[in-house]
Amino acid sequence: MPPTGDLTSAAYERIEELFISMKLAPGATLRTQDLQSLTGLGRTPVHQAVRRLAAETLLDVQPRNGLRVAPIDLERERRLTDLRRDMDRFVFTTAIAGMEGNERARLSHIMRRLEAERPTITLDQFNVLDKAFDMLMIQASRERFLERSLRPLKALGRRAGYLDISHVSGQQGLDETVGHHLAIMQAVLEGDVTRARAKSDELVEFGLVMLARLERNIDPALLDISFGLEGGEGGRAV
Repeated sequence: MPPTGDLTSAAYERIEELFISMKLAPGATLRTQDLQSLTGLGRTPVHQAVRRLAAETLLDVQPRNGLRVAPIDLERERRLTDLRRDMDRFVFTTAIAGMEGNERARLSHIMRRLEAERPTITLDQFNVLDKAFDMLMIQASRERFLERSLRPLKALGRRAGYLDISHVSGQQGLDETVGHHLAIMQAVLEGDVTRARAKSDELVEFGLVMLARLERNIDPALLDISFGLEGGEGGRAV
């Protein structure tokens, strides 16, 4: 629960977590009531969170047919990598210029945890730290617009990464991902804009390798649940 007690923010956070971890299956249909049950929150905050998630293209509101979880579109993911690359460069450049002492201390804490937990870290544990890092960089950039623009891009990418690591690349893929993030964090802490941007670009290139790996190896029904259903009808998410 957010410290402010903002139930809409709590609903958004919980639904986003379900989206990234694919507990809401890509391409599946569901009702607002399903999300209320999954989040343990009421109709109003869930409805407001759904409106935001729909605006961010993570959910699709279908009149009279409920909601549909955005499928994993590998071609779209490739197109978005160019946008993600440029936005990440902006974030790291402005964050390094504007980081305050408490933000630097928080980044150092995240990095130490990631280094300490790297040998045994799970995918879910990594995603918690990765998200904390992303939100800290957005905060340090002093550009509030980024939370509504970069955050959904990160969620889409994180979900594709979740699928790759959980079904294809396994622990090796997770360790490589951790390594890329640690390199970026180190560069940011050292205030090295050029290296931070370069390491960020390397992470984006790693993401493209991951997408190619998914295209070669993954069951299409994991990209969109309707692929695995006769007649192409959307399936239930829960």
